[in-house]
Formats: sequence, structure tokens, C-alpha cells
Amino acid sequence: MLRYRAYRALRQWCAPQRCLATKNSVSKLLKLGKLNHVAIAVPNLERATALYEDVLGADVSKKQDLPEHGVTTVFVNLPNTKLELLYPLGENSPIAGFLSKNKSGGLHHICIEVEDIHVAVEALRENGIRTLTQEPKIGAHNKPVIFCHPKDCDGILLELEQE
Repeated sequence: MLRYRAYRALRQWCAPQRCLATKNSVSKLLKLGKLNHVAIAVPNLERATALYEDVLGADVSKKQDLPEHGVTTVFVNLPNTKLELLYPLGENSPIAGFLSKNKSGGLHHICIEVEDIHVAVEALRENGIRTLTQEPKIGAHNKPVIFCHPKDCDGILLELEQE
């Protein structure tokens, strides 16, 4: 069901009136893997962690600081995916900016796995979808990731992570 929805969303993104995509570049982009995680910005990481671990009984990771991304993360492991709890790390954290507009937190981004991050980035750019950085960075799972601009993805901050 999720793959079908992702496929439909990508077809809309690459509709003829929005993109000058070739059939080959679209097919490269459609080699999506599974949903890796849904990220939630939280104003209180300890309270959010306790909710999932102590109240809901989930398997929760230890806190991990990612200075390059300006966040501290905790992963809530579910049978079919993960939730990533995000908390600002440092004054210039993008999560601090998000929380200043959304005081009680909320959905920040979704992450979908791709077979080859470099092929995916090339296909994105061929289809007019901007990325927030020129090159992929190493993410929380020690794998290359890249974020797509929400204005090009119908308001969703989309993270792609190499399988």
C-alpha cells in the first residue's frame, strides 16, 4: 500500500506540466525501497522518549548527537519501520527553527530508502526537484542521505537514504 502511494505521489511530482522528465529518469527514481522512518520534532526529548518506551512499551534507542545535522535523535523501533524523535542540537539547528514555529512539535520529515543515492539524486535533478545540499551526507544510520526541498515535494520534507 505504501509503495503504491509513493508511486502515485512521484507520478504527480513528475506530471508533464511540472517536469520535463524522460521515461528513463522517472524509472530510475521509482526504484524506491521501504519507508525507513517518520521523523517527529519534539520540544522535550526525555518526555517523548518516555512516552514511547515507558507508556507504550516500544524498543527505543539511546540518544545520538548528529552535530553535522544539528540534531539529537532517538529511534523508536517498530515492527515495520521506525519513528525518529528529533531534538535541536546547537543554536543553528534546523529543528530549533521548526519548533519555534510549532511549539508542541510535529511531523518533520519522512525517509524512504533508495537503492543508489547518486542515481536518485541525478533523477531528482533531471525532474526539477531541488535538494537541500549539493551532495549526500552521512545520516543517523551511517548511510548517505539527502533531503529534497519541500516546495518541490508538495510540502513534505523528503529524506532519501541509501539502502
